[in-house]
Amino acid sequence: MNKKWGLSAAALLLTAAVILPGCAKKEEPKEALTSAAAKATAMTSYEMKSKVVINDLTIDTGTNEADASTGQILSMLKNAELTIDGVYQAEPMQTELTTVLNLKGDMAMSFTVPMVMSGQKLYVKVPSIPFLPIPETIVNKFVEVDLKKLAEEQGTEFNPAQMDAQKVQKLSNEVMNTLLGEYDEAKYFNNIKPKDAGLPEGVDAKQVVQFQVTNDNVKEALTILVNNALPKIMDILSKDEYKDLLQVDSADLAKAKEELQSSEARAEFDKSLADLNKYLTINQFHLNTAVNKDDYPVYQDMLMDIKVNDPDKGENVTLSMNASNQYSKINEKQTFKIGIPQGDDVITLEELQQQFGGMGTGTY
Repeated sequence: MNKKWGLSAAALLLTAAVILPGCAKKEEPKEALTSAAAKATAMTSYEMKSKVVINDLTIDTGTNEADASTGQILSMLKNAELTIDGVYQAEPMQTELTTVLNLKGDMAMSFTVPMVMSGQKLYVKVPSIPFLPIPETIVNKFVEVDLKKLAEEQGTEFNPAQMDAQKVQKLSNEVMNTLLGEYDEAKYFNNIKPKDAGLPEGVDAKQVVQFQVTNDNVKEALTILVNNALPKIMDILSKDEYKDLLQVDSADLAKAKEELQSSEARAEFDKSLADLNKYLTINQFHLNTAVNKDDYPVYQDMLMDIKVNDPDKGENVTLSMNASNQYSKINEKQTFKIGIPQGDDVITLEELQQQFGGMGTGTY
């Protein structure tokens, strides 16, 4: 089952991750996607709100003992919510993110983790997490991580290019355009009316474009992804301008591409794909993106509702989840609520390690 699950779910998630659609004026769907992706590279500051909700996650292994051991975890994950609120500016570089995880079920809990990044420094606030023995002396303190120093201690060199958000946007744009170019507009893309798109309050959209995969076209979609798009995407990742950003050896990418295109890999892929309908059911999978009057992609939402099963092993997985991402105050002067942590609010990574190390050395 693992191979079938990886083939289907990974491909769908990759598609969702790299598509960044939108429009300026009312355009054809694929043209609108390409235009908005290019516009996104001009975003030098913004506020963002992201949310992921697991509506349903069920794993049936056919073994009562295994089901019992995972049941408690699954009950916590069902209806779990992960939200990230953030502010970003490119110059001077500063980012702050506040992550909130809400777990449901019999062992419901919630905790918040604020983070700040400025230059080569990363600050992470120590949360109070139920059932974890975190020393009270460091709860709500910000742990300062010097990324340059950390890299040196690990025997590597700190590379500021890895934190270049605009280069990341440029890379995403190239990958997205390459991927979109392989899919037929009539089969996979369509415009939907903004009033029917379920947009949140405050999102003013001029056009909403939907990318959709169904049971009818999933085999073709995966074939296009693996045989057509991925080799071209690997070529993009191996470009010299992205070496510092990705820290990937071009020789490794070339080898991966060769293996992907080998006759053995193609035969194995075709064999798995032929029986895909026995293992995968797509109840719903789509990605909507809305753009505003200034052509920026201001809102995305993804719905994935799938079932994966392996009749030979009696294993079944049901996954239903929503994810959304919203941008506002694009290219405006930003207000940072947390700011750069200072003074007594900050502890070093070494002090954090000492605090945890001392937990087991109490005096009796």
